[in-house]
Amino acid sequence: MPHIVLHLSGPVDHGLAGRCVDKVTSLTCRVLEKQPEVISIQVLFTPCEQWSIGGKTLAESGRSAFHLEISVTDETNTKAQKSRFIRELFDAIKNLRPDLHDICYTHVIDARAAAYGYGGRTQEYRHQRAGV
Repeated sequence: MPHIVLHLSGPVDHGLAGRCVDKVTSLTCRVLEKQPEVISIQVLFTPCEQWSIGGKTLAESGRSAFHLEISVTDETNTKAQKSRFIRELFDAIKNLRPDLHDICYTHVIDARAAAYGYGGRTQEYRHQRAGV
């Protein structure tokens, strides 16, 4: 049940947003083993003039960038899975945006089950009811 916020540089591009959502959803299912029906993704665009890396705007450097935050329930993914997700995500976005800057951050947020949930229920509640 991850919630994902994907920030992309540049003007709003619905086609790019859709392709990114497809890639992120696929990776989240395949690498982090999450179920697609509970994946929530928000895509936000930031003008290149308002995004700086190393003191230089992306407009000045002619590059693009992304920042992704994904919240997952703590202890549901291994370090290896998270590392693979970060690596494959960068490669997938780079494939969509060849001008991608190397300084693009991904944050896998391990949220405590008792403090994270959806539909008015915590993940801890769901875990206890599942009998796992």
